[in-house]
Amino acid sequence: MSDERQPIFNAPWPAVLLAAVILGGYAAQGFAGPEVISRFAFSPAALDAGRFETLFTALFLSGSWTHAIVNAAMALAFGTPVARAFGLRGEGVAALALFYLCCGALSSLGFALVHPGQEVLLVGASGAVSGLMAAGARIIGGQGRMGPILSPPVIGMSLAWIVVNLVVAVLGFAPGMGSAPVAWEAHLFGYAAGLVLAGPFAWLAARHITD
Repeated sequence: MSDERQPIFNAPWPAVLLAAVILGGYAAQGFAGPEVISRFAFSPAALDAGRFETLFTALFLSGSWTHAIVNAAMALAFGTPVARAFGLRGEGVAALALFYLCCGALSSLGFALVHPGQEVLLVGASGAVSGLMAAGARIIGGQGRMGPILSPPVIGMSLAWIVVNLVVAVLGFAPGMGSAPVAWEAHLFGYAAGLVLAGPFAWLAARHITD
């Protein structure tokens, strides 16, 4: 009988780190006080005022523990195949971090495009996590490599994510998330960014993953 022990939790460390950053960000937010939201949350009005840093700082804030936990769980689930495909050292980890930040920033820019000049505050990593979801679908379609955008897993995931977010748009909130409004537009823009950028960032990771 072999006494070799397999790890129960074997997600790659960059995916675990993403989840920890989301949870840790909300914990730190609680210590910082409510003024951190007005200072670091994103809004189309803040963008018009030239506060471009909020495109990124908003990704590290959350609306509640439920919000943070859901995003952390999704980052862990979908960040795992992306981290493994990009690689766990050097260029791969850097590419994952930049991909995550770019998807998050583009999701907020998309929200601003739909709601120009509005002062509604946007917080959370949902747009960036949606980008991870899109990249994960492409990797599933490519059986561990970067598959084509029109592969069956990508089409299925895309349709499901569109339907989920349209339901949220009709309801005005996400079930289980309280009455807080959900920026479903940012989810879809982040997902679209992930679909398009996954290939170039895989190339940056120097993993020779084909589109």
